[in-house]
Amino acid sequence: MTAYAIAHIRPRTMNEDVLRYIEEIQATMDPFGGRFIVHGREVEVVEGTWPGTIVMIAFPDIERTRAWYGSPAYQALIPLRADHIAGDVILVDGVPADYDASKTAAALRAAAGL
Repeated sequence: MTAYAIAHIRPRTMNEDVLRYIEEIQATMDPFGGRFIVHGREVEVVEGTWPGTIVMIAFPDIERTRAWYGSPAYQALIPLRADHIAGDVILVDGVPADYDASKTAAALRAAAGL
């Protein structure tokens, strides 16, 4: 099942370290089957506030997502980004292609006795 690495990147100052990070990140993802879904696009805020942008990277499964994030190659790049750009990074498992939110709601309803 596809899993994702998602980063909420706050407004940034471009510099050589950040550019190097962007130039080198793909090579750290390739051995784990990672590919960008969203990268550096402007967001359209329709509810709440969202300063900055979002990065989404898809991997074949959560194990490879974790392995990429923990890999020596990616860990060596993190300071290039983190020392200059504030943000949050999460790893999350996706849902199967046949996912049905109404079934989740029914299970939650039953568990809550509603």
